[in-house]
Amino acid sequence: MTQGMSAAELRTLLSEALPGAQDADTEQPGPNTLFTPTSHRLALDPEVTVVRGGRGVGKTFWFHSLLDDKLRRIAAEEYQISRLTRVVVTAGYGAQLKPDLYPGPSQMHALLDSGVHPADLWNSVLLVALEVPEVLALSSWTERVEWTRDNPGTRDVAVARADQEARSDGVTRLVLFDALEHLHRERAQADRLVSGLLRLALEMRLSTRNLRFKVFIRPDMFESGGGRFADASKLSANAADLTWSTTNLYGLFFHYLGNQGSPGLSAEFRRLRGGWRNDTDNRYLPPVELLSNGETQKEEFTRIAGPYMGANYRKGHTYTWLPNHLMDGTEQVSPRSFLSALRTAVDETIEHYAHHDHAIHYEGVRRGVQDASQTRVQEIGEDLPWVRTAISPLAGEQVPIEQSDVIRLWEADGLREKLERQARRGDIEGDEVRTGPRNPDDYPELIGELIELGVMRRRKDGRLDLPDVYRIAFAIGRKGGVPKVKAS
Repeated sequence: MTQGMSAAELRTLLSEALPGAQDADTEQPGPNTLFTPTSHRLALDPEVTVVRGGRGVGKTFWFHSLLDDKLRRIAAEEYQISRLTRVVVTAGYGAQLKPDLYPGPSQMHALLDSGVHPADLWNSVLLVALEVPEVLALSSWTERVEWTRDNPGTRDVAVARADQEARSDGVTRLVLFDALEHLHRERAQADRLVSGLLRLALEMRLSTRNLRFKVFIRPDMFESGGGRFADASKLSANAADLTWSTTNLYGLFFHYLGNQGSPGLSAEFRRLRGGWRNDTDNRYLPPVELLSNGETQKEEFTRIAGPYMGANYRKGHTYTWLPNHLMDGTEQVSPRSFLSALRTAVDETIEHYAHHDHAIHYEGVRRGVQDASQTRVQEIGEDLPWVRTAISPLAGEQVPIEQSDVIRLWEADGLREKLERQARRGDIEGDEVRTGPRNPDDYPELIGELIELGVMRRRKDGRLDLPDVYRIAFAIGRKGGVPKVKAS
């Protein structure tokens, strides 16, 4: 048990093991960081076309992991998906610039501005992924898209031939798409591109046996782009969501402690807990009870952070308090927010509570939630700038709050006019907007959309609430809740 490690040793291990900058686009996954939560198994099935998830839940992580032969084999073994060992994987779009495989954002804009249809663009990407010689011989994406547009019959023959060859080889050709929020800054153009991509993904699913797309996408982008064609419901029925349970989150945490710290401290942590299995490449798998048994996890986390968020149980139990205060309105916590909050908690403890009896002080946990809230609001401001515009007029108020009071505050703030201006010329900083509300003129519908996004939730008595992960950074109060971050 970890009672064999001192608080200082555990604190050092936590500081070493927990990731710093939480940026999935710049940190590549490896065997030591590969974690396979039970809820993600379906998302990796080659037959699942759409994988939905918000920021920080693992879309880019799995995109990169599936492109890596070693990581894909590990995932195939642990999830027992044998078909993952018989796939040929290619990137069809991602955050990294790979002009040989797909156009970058600037090229995308130029192609659309020149009148290129999204269907022709994505078909040209497909033909490059399938290594069709006539397309690979062309030096620019403009030429490739023009060839695809002018040769529909040859395109069909090439796709059928690739499907037959993959079938003969006993493999599936899997084309992956990620970072779709970077496709285009304007909502209408992004929706057109997503719609064209999803149409082609559905065509591959229905008309071929061994050619498949896997599209990692935010739920709001799927609803917005997928809603542009009737057969999108067939993709919805085949979609998977990247969700995280509390036990998944703590399983990830313990996985990091056993794999990412200095060799000596991680080895000592594994030895004291016992039951760890040595996989490959110095990758260690936590015992089952640390992965899925909430009581065992609570016991272990209590040794690290103490039992309570204060003097006694009335302040809350640390194990449940942390995820509960990071949940959005759909009761989901992103692992990025979870690990970031823990990292802040450790740093805060080192700076202010170095002689505390536990590796993490409960005030550090509280500070971690405050910082995670600030980060989450910043992220949603980047992804959906209109959300920040809609919630900002509620600053200084208390939740839960009556819907009529929210609408009154919006009316007084001129929200409708602000959203209209934002849609026309960009957000208040001048950046172009990728997405906007479906109907900015209808305030009740706007509230419904905020509830769908998890920014708001409706209580049983009809009043509206904001989860702490948004409420704190938006400077909205709640009696007895985690206080907002004080301005420095």
